[in-house]
Amino acid sequence: MEKLGLNEANSNPLTPLNFLERTATVYGNCKSIVYNDTVYTWAETQDRCLRLASALYSLGISRRDVVSVLAPNVPAMYEMHFGVPMSGAVLNTINTRLDARTVSVLLHHSESKLIFCDILYLPLLHDAIRLLPPSHEPPQIIPIEDPYEINVPKHPYSLTYEKLIESGDSQFKWIRPNSELDPIVLNYTSGTTSAPKGVVHCHRGIFITTFDSLVSWSVPTEPVYLWTLPMFHANGWTFPWGMAVVGGTNICIRHFNASRIFSAIHDHKVTHMCGAPVVLNMLCNAPHSMRKPLPGPVNVMTAASSPPAEVLKQTEAMGFQVSHGYGLTETGGIVMSCAWKSEWNKFAASERARLKARQGVHTPSMVKINVVDEYTGKSVAKDGISSGEIVVKGACVMLGYLKDEKATKAAIKDGWFYTGDVGVVHPDGYVEIKDRSKDVIISGGENISSVEVECMLYSHPVVNEAAVVARPDKFWGETPCAFVSLVEGIHSGTKPTEKEMIDWCRERMPHYMVPKTVVFKEELPKTSTGKIQKYVLRNLAKEMGPPKISRL
Repeated sequence: MEKLGLNEANSNPLTPLNFLERTATVYGNCKSIVYNDTVYTWAETQDRCLRLASALYSLGISRRDVVSVLAPNVPAMYEMHFGVPMSGAVLNTINTRLDARTVSVLLHHSESKLIFCDILYLPLLHDAIRLLPPSHEPPQIIPIEDPYEINVPKHPYSLTYEKLIESGDSQFKWIRPNSELDPIVLNYTSGTTSAPKGVVHCHRGIFITTFDSLVSWSVPTEPVYLWTLPMFHANGWTFPWGMAVVGGTNICIRHFNASRIFSAIHDHKVTHMCGAPVVLNMLCNAPHSMRKPLPGPVNVMTAASSPPAEVLKQTEAMGFQVSHGYGLTETGGIVMSCAWKSEWNKFAASERARLKARQGVHTPSMVKINVVDEYTGKSVAKDGISSGEIVVKGACVMLGYLKDEKATKAAIKDGWFYTGDVGVVHPDGYVEIKDRSKDVIISGGENISSVEVECMLYSHPVVNEAAVVARPDKFWGETPCAFVSLVEGIHSGTKPTEKEMIDWCRERMPHYMVPKTVVFKEELPKTSTGKIQKYVLRNLAKEMGPPKISRL
């Protein structure tokens, strides 16, 4: 036995790029991508990805070069998840809702050699390029044209994405990683509280996370997947590669709202989709005239922020089958899920929703997840009350932050990745997030979970969105301040006042948790992935200053 071990047959580097060749063989004639009237098969997708890799190689792109893309959920965006790393390069997907300054910062920090840019985002990219330092050589720009878009800006580029594909070789022997720890993607954190950090993931981590996500969600072969989750957000939680594993059909849409989602589900017989809770909220609040009957069970994976139980309850009442997961940019995808137990089906809808709102247990490939006390570092009690920071370990955790050893060491220590999320462990071992560490409100010595207050606000019949942050208070130190948007169509005479909303909360929660301030807004500020930008609201609350009279 001592002479047995790794050999050339059993030690090939794990990489999600291998999925494509198998899928093209098994599902070659099946639909891979549908975008308006454009339809590709898996054989065609493999051909196009190999051509892309070949063409990039011919342009001088080599191992570990960074290739960026600024595009929505269009076919080219999907193809790049295979074609770019097949050239040996590292894929960097950029959030399309960033401003020019931030895009410039990312291009400079990543040292991107080439950027693919959707035709509608060229003005943004040009502004970003102008902001690069004079000493920085700008990346080569290749526009992605869209035959379905009219009144698009003219551009001076002779080489476009489709022309690049045409120039490539479909027989190209793609560049395999030398090691499964070679980088495959570079993703940037949102940068809502600090400068964006470049998260580097390797082939091995993405390979394992992809399978983990499919198993945890029980995804069958040949699903029809609707892309409501931006692929630039943590690479669509690894589902670009995941849909290749199971031979799924990717329904791509450039823009989406409730009407487009219902239409796409109906027209394409969608079976699966992912999205932040804001997408669920959008569906729940859609007018009945906009809704279409579901063609069958539609499985929804929601993550990115804690979904209020009331939103889960309403979504499932419409016929959607919701699963709840948890992950971060630093984990590549879902690493914790609320694994459902059949015995819970006997509970009432409200109790099922409460259970499903928990983040749950670690996915099969993760080594362990724990909740540790901030001061002692020991595991908190499994009582659903004692809180601490959520820490994780497993192959899905990033290699580290690009060019930021200090931040990497601060996040990964003692064999754990520290998430910055505050949670509790229930007696059954299921974890529930209570807040981001920076979002906990300390009022008069009491720790208040903004998430718990928000969940209560979401149960109000006319509340559309709610976010709770700290407002300075001379007596209490700080108190909960609620920013609320109301559902559309509410008559001015029936809109609640600030006092009425506060009184409603006082009837339903401990008085120390009740918001002392309620601010009504037409819409709350959000990131492109649907997360409410609490840092914006925190700044607004600080600017308001302490109230003249402290409310008890």
